[in-house]
Amino acid sequence: MLEIIDWIGRISAVVLVIAILAGIYGWSRGIIPAMVRLGNGFAKRKIAIFAKGDQFISLRDLLVDSKLFKAKNIVQVSSKSDFGRAEQSTLYLVFWPDWQKELTEILQSKKDSDALIVYAPQEFGFIPKEQMSDLSSRRNVMITNFRGRLLNDLVVSMITTSYEQ
Repeated sequence: MLEIIDWIGRISAVVLVIAILAGIYGWSRGIIPAMVRLGNGFAKRKIAIFAKGDQFISLRDLLVDSKLFKAKNIVQVSSKSDFGRAEQSTLYLVFWPDWQKELTEILQSKKDSDALIVYAPQEFGFIPKEQMSDLSSRRNVMITNFRGRLLNDLVVSMITTSYEQ
């Protein structure tokens, strides 16, 4: 009887070791790379906020107050002549009411691998169907109507889009 229990214990130990190794392998292949990308995104990624006046201040404060983003990584684009300031950014946050007429130009300046988040609160109106169709045909573009959802979309964008050093 003791010999049978001894063998069951050995088999259980082998199964446990295999499960631990499989878990470590799974973490190293799936979760760890995503966490590294997210960490690099928070530390180094530039975020271009396309907003004017008080809306820029409000959005910047939302990001900085979350303690996830550094103020030095946030760039303001408040006019068409400032588009060049966004060149180093890999994540664009556009306040739609301020930039609805120039949205096509912003899409053209965005690289395919960059993320674009369009913040369009419903109190300022709805995005026309033509613009929605254009936005939905692009990669890495998100539309949000709520400030709380905006932070979530920024974090997800940092995980899902690549970070180039």
